[in-house]
Amino acid sequence: MSFDIRQDDLSSGQTRALLALHLDGMHANSPPGHVSALDLSGLQTPDVTVWSAWHDTRIAAIGALKMLPDGTAEIKSMRTHPLFLRQGAGAAILERIIAEARRRGMRRLSLETGSGPAFEPALALYRRYGFTSGSAFSGYEKSEFNQFLHRDLTAPQASGSV
Repeated sequence: MSFDIRQDDLSSGQTRALLALHLDGMHANSPPGHVSALDLSGLQTPDVTVWSAWHDTRIAAIGALKMLPDGTAEIKSMRTHPLFLRQGAGAAILERIIAEARRRGMRRLSLETGSGPAFEPALALYRRYGFTSGSAFSGYEKSEFNQFLHRDLTAPQASGSV
């Protein structure tokens, strides 16, 4: 399946509904006080760029790149719409985020996520794209629930990889 990846201004009802689904899912699958997902206002700051993947007239996935002051960047708000799970929408967004982080000269791309069955599909995707477990970053604190993944963007790219 092919997707049209667009920079998103967060004004679409479909985009906002998918973000609400994302926040609801994070709260439903995380202990109280352990949700680091950005709400709509957090995604509308100058240091965050959001993309959405569309198939025809339907939103399929969303994801964001947050620039950090130390020359690194963070993946935020990755979510695939339930109708598009395991069809490549999340991978398409992740590829765009990785490519943009490289284009902007970032040294590393990181993310913070949770643990447990609800997080395993996303973790598998990140690991397929070269992310490895690592230490806390950017003010996050390690807990029994959260985990941190990183990808070095300074390493030479293999032919055909992002």
